[in-house]
Amino acid sequence: MRSNKPSGRGIRSSFSWLPTLVLVTICTGCGYHVAGHDSKLPSSWHEIAIPAFKNDTAQYHIEEIFSEAVIREFLSRTKYRITQDPASADAVLHGEVVSIDTSPLLFDATTGEVRTMLVTVHARVNLVDSKTEKSVYANNDVVFRQEYQISSDVQSFFNEQSPALRRMSRDFASQVVSDVIESF
Repeated sequence: MRSNKPSGRGIRSSFSWLPTLVLVTICTGCGYHVAGHDSKLPSSWHEIAIPAFKNDTAQYHIEEIFSEAVIREFLSRTKYRITQDPASADAVLHGEVVSIDTSPLLFDATTGEVRTMLVTVHARVNLVDSKTEKSVYANNDVVFRQEYQISSDVQSFFNEQSPALRRMSRDFASQVVSDVIESF
């Protein structure tokens, strides 16, 4: 009489191809890569100058905050050396903070006081090849928005605008560096 149970030999032979499939998948890869590491910029570039951004606003030191954030982002995500001297660099990234606006976003229902403000920054960015003096990347209206809280308690008041601008500068830098190295 024949048993209806499958033999162990059939199961083993049906999975004998599995190690080969795993090895082929590992060797060929899937084509994915970490964003920001596949630069479309010229391979001959080694150094990018990022001078201080121009500030067209009345906001004190905003150009420094945004310039520093872009420099940090380039250093952490690319292989390029960063300098502030355009004469020694293969390319120069010019930035300009065009405007900064704040507007009330949320109000306290009982007192009518502003609780949350919205800050909006408009900027320009242009990456120029030092040899050809041609623009490699340009965006004339980079827009970022960030909310910040306002405390009504005078004793514990903390101006949240500066930390909000720092958070915004990191978001701005991340987007700008991504756009520049991926040439979008």
